[in-house]
Amino acid sequence: MEIDRVKKVRLLVTGAVSGLINGFFGGGGGMALVPLLRGWVGLEDARTFATSVAVMLPMCAVSAAAYALRVGIDLPAAWPFLLGGLAGGVLSGVSFKRVPRGVLVRGFALLILFGGIRSVLR
Repeated sequence: MEIDRVKKVRLLVTGAVSGLINGFFGGGGGMALVPLLRGWVGLEDARTFATSVAVMLPMCAVSAAAYALRVGIDLPAAWPFLLGGLAGGVLSGVSFKRVPRGVLVRGFALLILFGGIRSVLR
């Protein structure tokens, strides 16, 4: 699949924005990545979610390495989250095609809204 120059630039900017968010806040780059891939780059919903998931692993690995070098990581506290995240990732990957598009989009919007409200009320 050939990608035109404008789309390449949009993909690079989208990745940079997502990486900055992920780096500054220790995660959450996917919160920007999904709407940008959908609205600005023009990917369809299923491909947007799948692309976001594929991009997040290396992005999170880079952010984790930077945090580990700067402030350290509490690995004993991280293991339960890693194992739960792996289980959730497998479960969602297996059931992804069975979940209606509208449920995914609304669920994602509610997750962003919930996170925003919690951040403001802190």
